[in-house]
Amino acid sequence: MTEAETDTENVPQSKYTKDKKVGEGTYAVVYLGVQKHTKRKIAIKEIKTGLFKDGLDMSALREVKYLQELRHPNVIELVDVFGTSNNLNLVLEFLPCDLEVLIKSKDIMFLAADIKSWLLMTFRGLHHCHRMSILHRDLKPNNLLLAPDGQLKIADFGLARGLGNLNEDLSSNVVTRWYRAPELLFGAKHYTAAIDIWSVGIIFAELMLRIPYLPGKDDVDQLDVTFKALGTPTEQIWPNVSNLPLYNSLRVYPPPSRQELRNRFIAATDKALDLMISMTQLDPSRRCNTSQALLHEYFTELPSPTDPKNLPKNKPNEPTVESNGNTTKRRKVE
Repeated sequence: MTEAETDTENVPQSKYTKDKKVGEGTYAVVYLGVQKHTKRKIAIKEIKTGLFKDGLDMSALREVKYLQELRHPNVIELVDVFGTSNNLNLVLEFLPCDLEVLIKSKDIMFLAADIKSWLLMTFRGLHHCHRMSILHRDLKPNNLLLAPDGQLKIADFGLARGLGNLNEDLSSNVVTRWYRAPELLFGAKHYTAAIDIWSVGIIFAELMLRIPYLPGKDDVDQLDVTFKALGTPTEQIWPNVSNLPLYNSLRVYPPPSRQELRNRFIAATDKALDLMISMTQLDPSRRCNTSQALLHEYFTELPSPTDPKNLPKNKPNEPTVESNGNTTKRRKVE
């Protein structure tokens, strides 16, 4: 091998192929490719740095930082990072499907044990994030990707944020609307890991229903849809809620009875309902945390969680690789 060939092999982008474009947005393009020396399938997220005034969007830097810190079986693996003159390239493990695809597929049947397995893996990954003081801030079915061996991986950390200074103002314009916690809908500038717990609770409901649980048409409608389903928060059940910026005259809905919830989720066991209720408490201080969720009796009652390798898989059509949602449409948030 000549010296010139050796130098070429050491150039990061020469280690990978970009074979097929699978997603494109304002700020990023996602390709499928191969890591040449291992023949491993990978995805490359090419972030267009030239579009930003200061050269690079902060969300891209955060995504790299957090993925480098978060090494866990249930978090997407960042294989490599390299820059070119106009792009920052994130080399990610290849994950051929996401949970939204399975939820929407009319050809795939879920068992209660399958839902339990997906939820368990989500909580394991999220527990690691929260233990590292990192909020995801955009959990939704198409950010929960599925590996060929069935392992679920939390992906898309473009809106993630570290829990550092508790007095620092944060943006409430995070999390895709249908999975956005009520404190965010009320414009809270200070919030906790409970916003991620709420999102997982809504995903749990969607897995059981096979349709979105709280599909608001806009931010105002989202409040109405949420409180119609779960009751309107008052000072009695959520102290100081009326002090939040966007809390004003709200239509008052009563909280659902246990029987109403049973009627909504006819296949759910009492333990499953208990866990979902714990995740979707209106007052964020009353929601369970990831440790409490992982120790919940729902996960130990029968049926046992399906072994990941036996979970339902998408039909082998077009793969989906972290190319949906906010992956390619960045928002400037703090």
